[in-house]
Amino acid sequence: MANFLTEEQQDWLDVVNDFMDKEITVEYVRKCDMNREYPYEAYAKIAAQGWLGILIPEEEGGSGGDIFDYTLMAEGLGKYGFDFACSVLVPTFTAMNIIKFGTQEQKDTYVKPFVSGDIRFSVSMTEPDAGSDVFATKTHAHQNENGDWVINGAKMFCSGATAENTVIAMLVRTDKDDKHGGLTMLLIPNDTPGLVINKLPTLSRHATGTTEIFLDNVVVPADAVLGKVGQGHEIIINHLELERCSVAGAYVGNAQEAVNNALRYAHQRKQFGTAIFNFQVLKHMLAENQTRVDAARLLVYRAAALKAQGKEAPRESSMAKLYGSETLKQCALDGMQILGGFANLPEADMERYLRESIQSTIGGGTSQIQRTIIAKSMRLENV
Repeated sequence: MANFLTEEQQDWLDVVNDFMDKEITVEYVRKCDMNREYPYEAYAKIAAQGWLGILIPEEEGGSGGDIFDYTLMAEGLGKYGFDFACSVLVPTFTAMNIIKFGTQEQKDTYVKPFVSGDIRFSVSMTEPDAGSDVFATKTHAHQNENGDWVINGAKMFCSGATAENTVIAMLVRTDKDDKHGGLTMLLIPNDTPGLVINKLPTLSRHATGTTEIFLDNVVVPADAVLGKVGQGHEIIINHLELERCSVAGAYVGNAQEAVNNALRYAHQRKQFGTAIFNFQVLKHMLAENQTRVDAARLLVYRAAALKAQGKEAPRESSMAKLYGSETLKQCALDGMQILGGFANLPEADMERYLRESIQSTIGGGTSQIQRTIIAKSMRLENV
């Protein structure tokens, strides 16, 4: 697979992988997961490298890289679990929405502090009755006599919303009579009065955390609108395409480590007088999973390459997200089988990979939604 990348791209991926091994470590990622602790220390280290600003234009304080550079970073950061990569990826998606849709004042307020690691972002779309169907959003906002927005409602499964100094990009309904054009994105600091955020005891996302949010007459100023009033759906579409491409890179990075972990164990573990790798059934399982990972990686790189060229790639991004997440799940599940009883111990890491893999087929659009997007792109006139 290394030959698919340019020498510069491979060097960059190697740098991120080496950083994960030496500066972050699998032990740290494991500890954050076991203790349900946000990885503040690691986040600060990544910010110090300037990596939070890879996609940010140079004139806004970033390094002006492209989505391919970013996806390679996601692949490396996802090595020891998607939850860790999530703490870096999720804030970037909102930062890029501010770059594309925000006012200059919003850019001045938020972007450079984000690149330096002083603030974080989270995005909130899902509600108890609105998940894949964002048009079912019920959390509503209206303007008072001062022009401020008053928000009421409830949100679910918002990643990283409890982390310190986090600004939530929240999708709300601002026009109850316009189903499609009545959605707006508001920027809400997570310490705003009237905002209650609870970290949920979910199967995955132990470190970054996923939350429920309650809003009781939460007030934010008129200029908290990201983009224009009624532009929320457009912003979400832009957000999801970037998200699907990059998270798929993190899935591939973790899937590769799941295969590597199982392969190391298969060579070390002896049964019936020989290493279990010598049993054909395990050889074939590992060979099939490595093939899956390589195929998923190529799908990810294709989507990232198209995006880096400035092309729209909703179909390709959905294919990468679908196959990357399903590959991670299969590799982790087979890894559990190969490691046997030891796989159930946190120190083996495989149980964490499996937990995160289950969430990967749901968050950012379920596998079923990705298949629907792909199917919609298949037209008779194209064959």
